[in-house]
Amino acid sequence: EGIAVDPAKVEAVLQWSTPESVSEIRSFLGLAGYYRRFIEGFSKLAMPLTQLTWKNQAFVWNKNCEESFQELKRRLTTAPVLTLPDAKEPFVVYCDASKMGLGGVLMQRGKVVAYASRQLKTHERNYPTHDLELAAVVFTLKIWRHYLYGSRFEVFSDHQSLKYLFDQKELNMRQRRWLEFLKDYDFKLSYHPGKANVVADALSRKSLHMSSLMAKELDLIEEFRDLSLVCEVTPRSVRLGMLKLTNPFLEEIS
Repeated sequence: EGIAVDPAKVEAVLQWSTPESVSEIRSFLGLAGYYRRFIEGFSKLAMPLTQLTWKNQAFVWNKNCEESFQELKRRLTTAPVLTLPDAKEPFVVYCDASKMGLGGVLMQRGKVVAYASRQLKTHERNYPTHDLELAAVVFTLKIWRHYLYGSRFEVFSDHQSLKYLFDQKELNMRQRRWLEFLKDYDFKLSYHPGKANVVADALSRKSLHMSSLMAKELDLIEEFRDLSLVCEVTPRSVRLGMLKLTNPFLEEIS
């Protein structure tokens, strides 16, 4: 079992001609971004295209833009099948940070559940390396809170000093705020210098056909949960926040 990209949407991306305006770039990124959780480092990869959409940015399609455009299309055709999360199995989170963005991989049993990434905000570009790595941990835990909260899991970072974070006495206000947030979670922070290789080896390249409806449903559920809305789905009902929808017909025939 798993979640695969929708072949119809991949085909639409592959046939997309070179964008000639900001609106066309936004449309392409919107479609490709629908499957950003399938692509490791999506934000970093899309950076040359994203920059062209910035205010007061001249529209100049250069070599970097073309390479980004073609690579995004290629990645979608070789996107891995994502495993469905199992609440009974422990999660493992791999975090990474660079001067361009934050990223992470959520895994179970050596298989990828989801990718997450975003570009750095303006004020974050001045963060020291230590803070960027910590920001990556906070970012991934926020994104996957609905998977991780209330369970024991492990977080890997390639910044060794983060292992001793909770024992440090001199912290700035930002670090203290993040530490308070991290205390809500039950996890072990570990150092792994070669985590990129671990993630690459874990990717499944086997093809799997699955209805796009299920993939869309799971995406929508995750979006609701990212907004901190309680979202529970059962064969008989759906509950979103204070709203619960049931099917009386199922009750009558059961």
